[in-house]
Amino acid sequence: MNKKINHLACIMDGNRRWAKKRGLFAWLGHREGMEAVRTVVNFCLEKNINYLSLYAFSLENFKRPSIEKKYLFNYLAEQAEEEVPLFIKKGVRVRFVGDRNYFPDSLRSVCARVEKETSNGKNLLLNLLFCYGAQQELVAGIKGLVKDVKAGKLSEEDITEERINDYLWMGAIPAPDLIIRTGGMQRLSNFLLYQSAYSELCFFECMWPDLSKDHLEKAISSFEGSKRNFGV
Repeated sequence: MNKKINHLACIMDGNRRWAKKRGLFAWLGHREGMEAVRTVVNFCLEKNINYLSLYAFSLENFKRPSIEKKYLFNYLAEQAEEEVPLFIKKGVRVRFVGDRNYFPDSLRSVCARVEKETSNGKNLLLNLLFCYGAQQELVAGIKGLVKDVKAGKLSEEDITEERINDYLWMGAIPAPDLIIRTGGMQRLSNFLLYQSAYSELCFFECMWPDLSKDHLEKAISSFEGSKRNFGV
């Protein structure tokens, strides 16, 4: 019997390189990458995968040029609102995961509205990791734990792996079974470091805008053929 993927995660790498290779402004690659997002969302719905996490914008990405960030933020807001009717129709619930202190003002109200309007989605939970960094997520989670221990809400004995998840930005959802990264790099780049302890990893040379259903089928096939014994 094939193993079922419950949670698929993707590092959407290569948008800028895809654009530069074609002589386009770097940030225009993000627009093309949106089609790959639709492909992977539809794939998850087709395969009855319950959770999808997409690395949309890291805290380290704030080092990029202001014009690129402005374009990306505006485009993300535009696309998020545009996709809402389809998400509702398909039963997709959207969550924005990251440090909300860094969310641009122009996006905060949009994120809140999209989350509210899609909150009844039961077929797929789509986590958009935005202004996210795994190390920063761990620091924020530890601070939350320490605060509650000092306040007497928790004892040292209450701190378990499961309880730590409750304090992380991702929350207490299943860890990713499979992480796919496009763009040819073979590293996690500060992505779900705590949650990925036993995740299978799949790397593709293609840039994110070129990710196809065939790539996803190949990744699933590789996952199904792997042996996951979790140290046993």
